[in-house]
Amino acid sequence: MSNIQELTPRRIVEELDKYIIGQDKAKKSVAIALRNRWRRKQVPDVLREEIYPNNIILIGPTGVGKTEIARRLARLSNAPFIKIEATKFTEVGYVGRDVESIIRDLTDLAVSMVRAEQTKKIQSLAERHAEERLLEILLPSPPKARARVGVESTNEVEDAEERYQRTQDKIRMQLSKNELEDRMVELDVSNEQSPLMQIISPMGVEEMGVNLQDLFGGMIPKKTKRRKMKVSEARKYLIQEEAQKLVDMEQVVQEAIERVQSSGIVFLDEIDKIAGENQKTGPDVSRQGVQRDLLPVVEGTSVFTKYGMVKTDHILFIASGAFHVSKPSDLIPELQGRFPIRVELNSLTADDFVRILTEPENALTKQYIALFQTENVTIDFSEEAIREIAAIAHQVNERTENIGARRLHTILTALLESYLFDVPDRKLKKVKITKKMVRDTLDDVVRDEDLSRYIL
Repeated sequence: MSNIQELTPRRIVEELDKYIIGQDKAKKSVAIALRNRWRRKQVPDVLREEIYPNNIILIGPTGVGKTEIARRLARLSNAPFIKIEATKFTEVGYVGRDVESIIRDLTDLAVSMVRAEQTKKIQSLAERHAEERLLEILLPSPPKARARVGVESTNEVEDAEERYQRTQDKIRMQLSKNELEDRMVELDVSNEQSPLMQIISPMGVEEMGVNLQDLFGGMIPKKTKRRKMKVSEARKYLIQEEAQKLVDMEQVVQEAIERVQSSGIVFLDEIDKIAGENQKTGPDVSRQGVQRDLLPVVEGTSVFTKYGMVKTDHILFIASGAFHVSKPSDLIPELQGRFPIRVELNSLTADDFVRILTEPENALTKQYIALFQTENVTIDFSEEAIREIAAIAHQVNERTENIGARRLHTILTALLESYLFDVPDRKLKKVKITKKMVRDTLDDVVRDEDLSRYIL
């Protein structure tokens, strides 16, 4: 992951190209949006608060890379990122999730992210502290001997201290060489089950998960139980415990909230499902009501979380939808105005499928090669076979539902199913996937349209 300052729009597109084929317009738009986050931070304070992100709507069929673009973008910038379906939310007053829970979930993720980063920084110190505690458990310090008057008694005390020091050095050496990993020790382990409390907010019952231990501080004593475990297990537990002591949670929360407010990304999927007029029949609960609830969160408000108030003014919202039935203009005008950038993604062609199968770093063929290697089997896809798989995927997409690149998963699963099942027993060393094999395996399913609807 690069420094955000080094991530020029061109460099961002190059990084996205490693995982996503095509969709250059969408990549360009999100690259500019991400670079603008960095540019805003360089602007003087007076103007910085006035520069709001240009939210984006990605329009295109399923499986063309909308979600992957947003996810990879968040990883590039090390930004708190959450993907959420718009269909999960209901209008205020109905049973269901309210839209502000998006920001609460995003803040939780940011706190976990920052805590993991801080823990990594102090890992070596936590390991040293844990080793000292293990040493104390394996060889408790002797009680302080009171030297009696006289030279002999003083010498005895010094000899005992020397013997203890030698033994301690020996055990420390054994610990560092992992020679005592299977020895059993007793450890006081805190009882993890802390009572949680539900917060009833004006929006309804929202499970905030406020820990009563945090709420009342030291008033509620922590419950511990004594457990026997191996040194190897005790070391892991003690490292975790020491890391918790060393991490400053106040600083973590402060940094997490700052990160959410200045660089958080919310990917709002299936936004087309809440567009259009309200239905008198069906499961949807006031589509326009959900849009009206989304509006203040998208345009900027303060949301109450268990870590404090979080402002949403500068969070980047990327919405996406297929818009088969509805269209972006079916959204309420106020919400349309909050998503000024609209990018249409292209449907994938057979040539795109060939590139998807071979070029990305996480290409499906590379994944299957790695999976077969775990069974000491080499699998080789010929160029003709890959072209045939791509052609079949494109053909099935056109004849049935167009599910984009996800069709490649179903095609390859149907093609390799017998090998994946038999490989451990047949003791094969090499599997060669040819064009003829692809046709012979999939021809019947592709030709029978009714069958392909269920299988592919």
